[in-house]
Amino acid sequence: MAKEFITCGLDIGTAKVRAVVIQKRKGAEKLSVVGVGEAPSSGVKRGMIADINEAVESIRNAIAQAEQTSGKTIESVFANLSGPHMTSRSSKGVVAVSRADQEISKEDKQRVLQTTEAISIPQNRKIVHVIPKEFIVDGEGGIKEPLGMSGVRLEVNALLIDCSVAVINNVKKAVESVGLDIDDLIISPVASSKAVLSKRQKELGVMVIDIGGGTTGVSVFEDGSMTHIAVLPVGSNHITNDIAIGLRTEIDIAERVKLEYGTADPESVNKKDMIDLAELGFGLAKGGAVSRRHIAEIIEARLDEIFELAEKELKKVSKQGLLPGGIVLVGGGAKLPHIVEAARNRLKLPVQIGVPGEGLDGILDRVADPEYASAVGLALMGFDEPSIPANYQGASSGGGFFSKILKSLRVFMP
Repeated sequence: MAKEFITCGLDIGTAKVRAVVIQKRKGAEKLSVVGVGEAPSSGVKRGMIADINEAVESIRNAIAQAEQTSGKTIESVFANLSGPHMTSRSSKGVVAVSRADQEISKEDKQRVLQTTEAISIPQNRKIVHVIPKEFIVDGEGGIKEPLGMSGVRLEVNALLIDCSVAVINNVKKAVESVGLDIDDLIISPVASSKAVLSKRQKELGVMVIDIGGGTTGVSVFEDGSMTHIAVLPVGSNHITNDIAIGLRTEIDIAERVKLEYGTADPESVNKKDMIDLAELGFGLAKGGAVSRRHIAEIIEARLDEIFELAEKELKKVSKQGLLPGGIVLVGGGAKLPHIVEAARNRLKLPVQIGVPGEGLDGILDRVADPEYASAVGLALMGFDEPSIPANYQGASSGGGFFSKILKSLRVFMP
């Protein structure tokens, strides 16, 4: 391997575009965060690119910052796919073991995974991830890694994730317009969970709730494997919109009110505690004083909706109240005061805030924030990518996502 191995994760969000550069030096025990960039997001709505030109400018600004802080030239990225257009479904595959000695080979494993995609989906959608839940050898299930085992029949239960081809094309066009290649496209819930979950949490059973600006991604793990994902069409920007409507004020003022005075627990606020909107640059009826508790009630109502939708996703996989690993909250929306208590009350499970950085070194103070879970996870994905050449030195492996997706599926192992 070369002296340094570098990847860049690019999180194209509704509110912000973030880039994180991670480096592996030869002989080093830990990966190092060496570059971080962040820019306000334009041209992105509900996690999807709506204006290519505006999105390109946001991406360019974030990448420029990451290059400046890292001192590296970024040539390619692991970028995210997001938005409520994504769907997941279970699929099964089965093949006969090909070797005469009945030992299961990499080829057998690849063939059985490929058989899971033999399903009917609309032409405007594409399978982007195949995530094995368990392998079954001659009727014996619960197997995580079948390589080297003996048998005549190999089966797999897998989770397939597909998304809109138009969304893929828009992300591809925006990134390439900045002059970058795409190493791979990863859905946001997969990336976020990569950054904040331990192996033990995945074994016990856990749900990650990633509250972004325009959407909320959820992913469920059990027995070490992802078993369900969904993207909910509600995010922290909806809280801002609710505050703007409730106060009859501007969006920018509502966002400042949310960030500076917001809380998810109305009971923690004194009924007499008031906010003077005039101090924030907006005068409302001579003074513009509004109740801080009223703001908290608005926030509480929208968060309750988000957690109710997450609870419905748990019901779909019969895990409501049945995840020993509990709930891990990430994303910008996870930073609201008292949100842990709000999630615990609704979901009846242990809740914690997920912060990326475990097992990393470098400029961790820049990424030790739930907002950076997706960007850090995307960069970490590069170190699991088997197709990257051993002499890779920049964030560029060539070929790009589309050449890969036409040849094989992106497979995530437990």
